[in-house]
Amino acid sequence: KQWYQRRVAITAGDEIFAEECREKGICLISILPDILDTGAEGRNNYLTTLKELGDKYKKRKWGWAWSFAGEQDKLEAAIEVGGAGYPTIVALNIKKNAVLHHRGGFSKDSINEFLQYVIAGRIAPAVLRKDVPKLRKATPWDGKDGQMPEEEDYSDLDDVDLDDIPVENEGSGHSEL
Repeated sequence: KQWYQRRVAITAGDEIFAEECREKGICLISILPDILDTGAEGRNNYLTTLKELGDKYKKRKWGWAWSFAGEQDKLEAAIEVGGAGYPTIVALNIKKNAVLHHRGGFSKDSINEFLQYVIAGRIAPAVLRKDVPKLRKATPWDGKDGQMPEEEDYSDLDDVDLDDIPVENEGSGHSEL
């Protein structure tokens, strides 16, 4: 399987997350933008960055995991990311109930600097305010560009004349506002 499908993807639910994060001292979790925001090329660029850093730090035996914005919303809430600011990466230690947030850009150099600070202990961790939840299963990314959802066809509403709808309680002295 592709690296992003087995080693770090957490769309498969809690099984891979348990391997990569619950059972290891430090887990690096990345939340990437929606595929519609980056396309396959953009997502693959992010995953390449993560793979290169994962290879560089493999002796540390850290866990690596990723998801995309909104897919694992309860996890995002627990590690206090989400809503905006994607992509992002955090260092999570579930056993110590601690999380470190990367505040820089999502580049190899910036994340590498963050990881050096993690190693040196130069960043004060935040205490997790919520338990890290079990993750739900989701559809794995197929490696392709996303497709815009089909829009509802409202053309049949063109025939509706709203002026023909009677107004209730007209003249009752009450206004809508």
